[in-house]
Amino acid sequence: MFSKKYSNLLFILVMGFGMSLLMTLIITYVNTGMDNGYFNRFLKAWAFGLPIAITAALLVGPVAKKFVDKITK
Repeated sequence: MFSKKYSNLLFILVMGFGMSLLMTLIITYVNTGMDNGYFNRFLKAWAFGLPIAITAALLVGPVAKKFVDKITK
């Protein structure tokens, strides 16, 4: 198990992983269709998109949390 102090970081990593996986699967399919090269195109796109998704989540996550905390009671 991980320490509770890492929960925000782990949440961001899991969300970045899951969202980039799902989005890349769908966007690759929509843009190129399903054929023999689909899986390789997906992996290439995901390898490119995963670090971007995690970096974006690390940058936007804390700001979004502060904003949501301010507009909710």
